[in-house]
Order: sequence, then structure tokens, then C-alpha cells
Amino acid sequence: MSSLAVTNALMSVFVPIGIAGAVIALTCALVATFALARGSAGLAGGAIGVWIVGAMLSMCASFASLWTPVLLALVALGVALVLGPMLRLLLRRRPRPGEAAVAREKTAVDRMPNARPAASASASTGVVAVTS
Repeated sequence: MSSLAVTNALMSVFVPIGIAGAVIALTCALVATFALARGSAGLAGGAIGVWIVGAMLSMCASFASLWTPVLLALVALGVALVLGPMLRLLLRRRPRPGEAAVAREKTAVDRMPNARPAASASASTGVVAVTS
């Protein structure tokens, strides 16, 4: 078997693997974008970790001088790392002026320590009653 036949046989295996790796990398970059927009650091880290595997698989297509899958995988993560935090800033909910005061009051009440029931004393009998 000549080396050209071996190269053609390997290209028929490596190119689909490279394209599948690029698809995995693109999917993980999309997941990372939404995870960064939602502020989920664990999900974003996991998606980027799997993206690395997809990007490495996409390099298999370079065996046949097909560099498009590799470039798509690299550009996808770059776009994800820029677009995710931008979406987070744009989609952050800002309270209305009236809602801000209610939210501050609610958090102030939530931070108060749990008060014990007050003891009330009767002046005429000297008996202390505990109310709950």
C-alpha cells in the first residue's frame, strides 16, 4: 500500500473526527455563553473544559489541510468569553425607585436577629406573663 493510499485512508477518518470536534466545541461555547450570562461559574468552567476537548479533536481535520473547523472552534470561544459577560450586564434587572426602598427594608428586617418574646409585667399583681 503506497503512502498516498494511507494518507487518503487516514483523511477519510480524521476529517469527520475534526468536524465532530468542531461541533462539540461550538456547542460548548454556546453553553458557556449562556452560563456566563447567568453568572453560573461552575457550568461555564465545565463547558470550557469540554470545549478544550472539542477544540483538540477539531485539529484532526488539519491532517487534510482543512483548517476551518479549528478556526471556528477558536473563534467560538473568543466570542463566548466576550458576549457572555456583555449579556450579563445588559440583562441585569435594575429595580425601580419604589422597589429599591422596599428591597432595602426587607433585607434590613431579614438581618435582624430573632427577638425573644417580650415579658410583660402586671403592675397590680406583680405576675410576669410571657407572650408569644
